[in-house]
This record gives sequence, structure tokens and C-alpha cells, in this order.
Amino acid sequence: MSPKQLCGVERAVELIGSKWVLLILHNLCTTTRGFNELLRLVDGISPRILSLRLKDLVEHGLVSKEVLPTNPPQVHYSLTSKGESLKSIIESLAEWGATV
Repeated sequence: MSPKQLCGVERAVELIGSKWVLLILHNLCTTTRGFNELLRLVDGISPRILSLRLKDLVEHGLVSKEVLPTNPPQVHYSLTSKGESLKSIIESLAEWGATV
């Protein structure tokens, strides 16, 4: 493996390799979701960790955050175009995981 390829893998792991990130992204592949909905869907994640992971995903440009002007405020998360580019990879991982 050439150094350039290794750097690409390292960069990918840096962006999506943290625990829970792929599950969060997987749940955003089909629709926009609110924080509490993600909390219910990603079994076992704590609110604190979900908040941290979403913050990182927003900072890295994979997820967008929209704060709705409601009382109390609602926050919706969705994939950005950069995040959308991971959909086929995540779907392939899901298919592969179902066969092993």
C-alpha cells in the first residue's frame, strides 16, 4: 500500500472511526432527524456522547445542524453533500454485516 493510500484510510478513520459515528450516519442516511430521535435509534449511546459526536460531525462537514425557531427550540440533523457521499459505503457495510 502506498503512503498516499494509507493517508486516505487514516483520514477516513479520523472522520468516521469514532465509536457510534457510523451508526449515527446510518440513521441520517434516509431522513433528517432530531436529537431525541437519534438518541432512541442509536441503542446504548448516552446523550453526552451523542452530542459530542454530532458536534464533531458538524465541524467536519458531514452533518448539518438546523435549529428551528420553536419554543423550546428543536434541532434537526441531516447529511451534507459530503456526508451523502458516504451513503453507498454505509449501505455496503450494512449489507456485508448482515451476511457475516
